[in-house]
Amino acid sequence: MTDLACAVIVSAITLILPLCVRYITVNVLDGHPSDALTQIYRIGALMLVLVLIHTFCDMYIGYKGHVMGAMMESDMRRELFEHYQKLSFRFYDEQKTGQLMTRTTNDILSLTELYHHGPEDLLISLLKFAGAFVILININAKLALIVFLFLPVMALHAFYFNRKMNTALRKSKDRIGDINAQVEDSLAGIRVVKSFTYEQVEVRKFARANERFVQSRKEAYKSETYFAEGMSAFTNLITIAVIVFGGAAIVNASLALADLLTFFLCIGILIEPIQRLVNFARLYQEGITGFDRFMEMLETAPEIVDSEDAIELTHAEGSIEFRNVSFKYKDEYDFVLQDLVLDIKAGEYVALVGPSGVGKTTLCSLIPRFYEASAGNILIGGIPIVDISQRSLRQNIGIVQQDVYLFAGSVKENIRYGRMDATEEEVVEAAKMAYAHDFIMSLPDGYDTDIGQRGVKLSGGQKQRLSIARVFLKNPSILIFDEATSALDQESEKSVQHSLESLKENRTTIVIAHRLSTVRSAHRIIVLSENGIGEQGTHDELLMQGGTYAKLYSMQLMP
Repeated sequence: MTDLACAVIVSAITLILPLCVRYITVNVLDGHPSDALTQIYRIGALMLVLVLIHTFCDMYIGYKGHVMGAMMESDMRRELFEHYQKLSFRFYDEQKTGQLMTRTTNDILSLTELYHHGPEDLLISLLKFAGAFVILININAKLALIVFLFLPVMALHAFYFNRKMNTALRKSKDRIGDINAQVEDSLAGIRVVKSFTYEQVEVRKFARANERFVQSRKEAYKSETYFAEGMSAFTNLITIAVIVFGGAAIVNASLALADLLTFFLCIGILIEPIQRLVNFARLYQEGITGFDRFMEMLETAPEIVDSEDAIELTHAEGSIEFRNVSFKYKDEYDFVLQDLVLDIKAGEYVALVGPSGVGKTTLCSLIPRFYEASAGNILIGGIPIVDISQRSLRQNIGIVQQDVYLFAGSVKENIRYGRMDATEEEVVEAAKMAYAHDFIMSLPDGYDTDIGQRGVKLSGGQKQRLSIARVFLKNPSILIFDEATSALDQESEKSVQHSLESLKENRTTIVIAHRLSTVRSAHRIIVLSENGIGEQGTHDELLMQGGTYAKLYSMQLMP
């Protein structure tokens, strides 16, 4: 409100200054009073005070307005990021990270200037325009009417090119998103790029995205140029009209020279709001396209939400039941799982095996509700997971994946991700249980060693053991191992296997494995096929059956 109050003061002072000039030219210079010099000095002093107030208010608007805009931008960015956290895996399957980053940076950044300049520009323009209109009418109504005949034409011009600017700027924002996506993709895969010596391929891909952006900016700049220069031409035409018709009025003795001078000063005031509106139109189009993209994300409803009466699961019993569960990733896709019936007892160690694409990872992703089942129910401890809050459900499930993701930061920070309030002693104990303590202590700074982006300074086995330590710290009742050792060498696999054996004690454990030798000790091995569960039993039972599992096992034993 203070910002807008200052805007009102700035507008009022801008209108008062020409009136002060008119007072001097008409009342003092033409009237020749005895105290003319004193009056000029007084009016000059008043104008100086007004200019100082005007400058202070302008400075306040400039600083406070930008700060306010930055705070609003911060709130929007936080709101959008929080919304991202609520969206399901299905949403991220369809999105590019670079595009999502653009919506939280470039798009919202363009809104800052709009939020800052928009309200005050509109208010100042309205007040100055209205004030100048009143002054011009009072000086010479006919000349004022000539000036205002230009305004409808200017409005049509502005409306037409504003629409073209909107379309061009929207395309431009999409293109900068493509650039960010390309950069993120290339840099994230820089090791693959260099290993195949395809640096120039990535450079050409970036160049194409960059050229598309330049083309979109050309279209935007063309519309902006036509808009701004057209408005500038109209303001020049207004000035010419005032000179011609005002000069004619002086010749006809219907207008005094002092009034023409004041008229020109007011025309300057009238043109300044128009220039502000031109600038506002540019900011508005840039801001509104960013706002549209911002709202597009916020209006993307989370696919998976808690029910109104969702319960908090303090400690899961550990039993898992699939009742006629079906799932497909999109309506037009085929079912990955169909009418699956499976009962896993609390504390049971179950292995899922089978060829790629039969739904092993999908089945495990349904348990913590990373995806929502298309049909059927999944129960944990006899409670449907749709009746459990997502947060408490996932707190009771620990997942160790083949593709370990570690955050930039220290070893300690990454282990503590399992439980943020864990003490240093608990972090060390979790690392020891994951057989990670010894290698951590050999690092330059021990637990405070920076592991780089995505843990690039560690080996595959070391990263895997940190992820297991993270799950130890979390201490869940249900464990899911998704190909946790398949990408490791034999020595690393042996170390990680020891960690996994320690971790799965007294917990319900589901292991997805391609190396069948790692799941021989499972209480039950389930062989998934395209038609659901093909076989199940212990290792020895399945070998005796001589079915799919026996064939897969014998193939892996062959040299």
